[in-house]
Amino acid sequence: MANSKTLLCLVFFTTFLFYTFVNANYYQNISPSYLGFKQEKLTHIHFFLHDIVTGPKPTVVISSESPLNGKSESPLPFGSIVVLEDPLTVGPELNSNQIGKAQGFYTTVSQEAVLELELVMGMTFAFTEGKYNGSTLSVLGRNTIGAPIREMPIIGGTGEFRFARGFIQAKTHSVDYHTGDAHVEYNVYVFHYPSMLESQEVFDDGSRFMTEPLIGKI
Repeated sequence: MANSKTLLCLVFFTTFLFYTFVNANYYQNISPSYLGFKQEKLTHIHFFLHDIVTGPKPTVVISSESPLNGKSESPLPFGSIVVLEDPLTVGPELNSNQIGKAQGFYTTVSQEAVLELELVMGMTFAFTEGKYNGSTLSVLGRNTIGAPIREMPIIGGTGEFRFARGFIQAKTHSVDYHTGDAHVEYNVYVFHYPSMLESQEVFDDGSRFMTEPLIGKI
């Protein structure tokens, strides 16, 4: 009887110890090369973004009007929220070769929007042509529209831009103050790890490299 109790206690203790290791070691440091990433790369991308308010198919819409609408001289009073899907082209003309689109939103964050229109922008550049077809870059930051050059940070990316970090510079190319249509030049500077893998297999077996080292610890 005593031996049975001892064996039962040993089984429970071993099981408890195993689950303790599993729960305590839910992460592990790995090398970028494990995911097929080699040397970090700095890339410069140049394009034009077209913010079209007028016409039969506008690329921006006001999804939430400000409570100050009608009480302010600004076209976008404090608190306005705008949703966008703007084409990205190689040249400044709207009919230039399109390489992708910007999808996201911006909101007016300056109370004195008449004197200085300040926005917070959150958008993703989704590339549809060339080497970066299918890859994206995400941007989130403050955009002071009246400044000659505005700078916003890159907070991440997908595809060829995994682990992306860097910044963008936006410069107004032209604007129609009667309609609100604007064409903006963008220069993107991004550090990223181009993937050397042809498949997603390595990303789908995360449990393997998490559990194998645990077995040796018990």
